[in-house]
Amino acid sequence: MKIREFEKHLNTLFPLALQEEYDNSGLQIGDPEEEIKGILITVDVTEEIIDEAIDKKVNFILSHHPLFFADIKKLSTGTYVERVARKAIKNNITIYSAHTNLDKHKEGINVKLAQKLGLENIQILNPVRNQLIKLAFFVPHDHANEVRKAVFDAGAGQIGDYDQCSYNLKGEGTFRPGEGTDPFVGNKGEMHFEKETRIETIFPSYLTQLVIEALFNAHPYEEVAYDLYPLLNSNNESGLGAVGKFENPVSETDFLTKLKETFNIPCIKHTEMLNKPIQKVALCGGSGSSLLEKAKSAGADVFVSADFKYHRYFDAENSIMIVDIGHYESENIAKKIFYELLTKNFPNFAIHLSEVNTNPINYY
Repeated sequence: MKIREFEKHLNTLFPLALQEEYDNSGLQIGDPEEEIKGILITVDVTEEIIDEAIDKKVNFILSHHPLFFADIKKLSTGTYVERVARKAIKNNITIYSAHTNLDKHKEGINVKLAQKLGLENIQILNPVRNQLIKLAFFVPHDHANEVRKAVFDAGAGQIGDYDQCSYNLKGEGTFRPGEGTDPFVGNKGEMHFEKETRIETIFPSYLTQLVIEALFNAHPYEEVAYDLYPLLNSNNESGLGAVGKFENPVSETDFLTKLKETFNIPCIKHTEMLNKPIQKVALCGGSGSSLLEKAKSAGADVFVSADFKYHRYFDAENSIMIVDIGHYESENIAKKIFYELLTKNFPNFAIHLSEVNTNPINYY
């Protein structure tokens, strides 16, 4: 499979439209026309990772963190980013990253962290807004099932754990075919009455092209009547952070011990213990301190994330316990997510989990 084809599949799994504005997910280095010989999965891209790819004879690196965040003005050997880029290009190795688009995915880092911790009733902590589109279209009764299924197959109609969601209203439409038309029903120059079904459904905006193409391909009419409405609703299927509950409350010390054991964490930083049981947990992989107020509003007993600055700890204000488990430690699960999704969708690919620990932080 060529890289450009694989890119399309990756964008279906981890839509680039989900990434934050500051992010730089997607193809970092590589020729889209190259054939993929094997894939190496990692959190970060370092010189050791490039060497590992060479040793394993793979030419595609899938990383969580992008190699390039800032603008690159030269490709010398002054920084590790420049050295990595030069070595990747020299050895014809492609680098592709899925960062905040994986963080915000419904099967992404935050939900998987919550599941691994044993939480139940997991929801997105900060759902994305202004991303849903309502589609309304009109189709002859006898073709309604076929066209409805086509837009569902393209990704429309998903609401929470329910799929194939739509509203259907039967009525009668009119039209008069003009000269040069080839009407499916009716005669040129004559007004025609047709019994039609109005079908309404929703989908995330990044699927617009796929859904409309599916509608056009399945619809029998030469001219398809449809409407698109941007919605203000939040999309509870994607967003940053997650929140869930333990079936039974646990003590604060038992909770911290569970964190260390579950995520293999050598050291945990946290605010003062509040001497109350932990049941509702909010979390965000990576630098999630900006979601602290969301965690409070959700009624969480504890907020687990990473990279809290000193003064941010004061904002706990004895109403919630802040727990910093480390950036790498909170996102290392990305490798497993990539591996499970890729082996499921591309069983014939040679896919390797990196054996290199790219965490730049050491503990003494």
